Amino acid sequence: MSDMVRGKITNFSISKILMYIALLIVAVIQLFPLYWMFSFSLKDNSEIFGGNPIGLPGKWLWSNYSNALTQGNVGRYFTNSVIVTTVTILLTSIIAVMASYALTRMVFRIRKPLNSFFILGLTVPLHSALLPIFIMLRSLKMVNSYWALIAPYTAFAIPMAILIFSGFMGSIPREMEEAACIDGCSIYKIFFTIILPLMRPAIATVTIFTFLQAWNELMFAVVFISDAKYKTLTVGIQSLAGQYTTEWGPIGAGLMVATIPTLIIYAIMSKKVQDSLVVGAVKG
Repeated sequence: MSDMVRGKITNFSISKILMYIALLIVAVIQLFPLYWMFSFSLKDNSEIFGGNPIGLPGKWLWSNYSNALTQGNVGRYFTNSVIVTTVTILLTSIIAVMASYALTRMVFRIRKPLNSFFILGLTVPLHSALLPIFIMLRSLKMVNSYWALIAPYTAFAIPMAILIFSGFMGSIPREMEEAACIDGCSIYKIFFTIILPLMRPAIATVTIFTFLQAWNELMFAVVFISDAKYKTLTVGIQSLAGQYTTEWGPIGAGLMVATIPTLIIYAIMSKKVQDSLVVGAVKG
């Protein structure tokens, strides 16, 4: 083996090792907050503010989780968040995918202005509409209800969902619909049997984006919900802090309970999200 070939192999090996080291460092940086939150959730105040802020707990206080779920009412807040987020995802996906099909496949007079109107929603900051939305919800007697959060969350999620669905739908060959139409399929059958199954990667992407928006939102939940019966996790965990003394371990446990669903959702749907970024091929 010549010195030149040996040198190239050596350089390749060194660059590969350096790349793995860099990726390992990035992985540690990304995973450290999750580790810190987990260890934080199993400590008491003396250990959190004492000499062991980032190490493993000296005594593993699993009771923090039971205290958060029962005394802190985190179980109820978690259920409320699940209800609000699930309904928001369903409404957003159904409305946006049907609207995207109409905007990309059907021909009608106001199609372009209507598409521009939906996309214009991306330019409106979520919390800039806080006051007018509150006034409307109060007039409709929807404050302190699940719909006080579901309705605005859905409205603000639809523009991004339409943008994603429209881009993905443009990669689906029209010949498939034309062939189905020749075979006698109605427009509804074409949509539900041909288009919708092919949209699964895009639906997974919209699901993750909508989930993160609805699950982690705080401002609307604080302003529109004052009844503990309807509080979501973000507001509920905030209320665990006492006026004079605060047990931070159960708060850490509540934060872990709020974080785990996000990790699960992304782990399940990450492959579909990657697929949705590859445009130009028929997907099933």
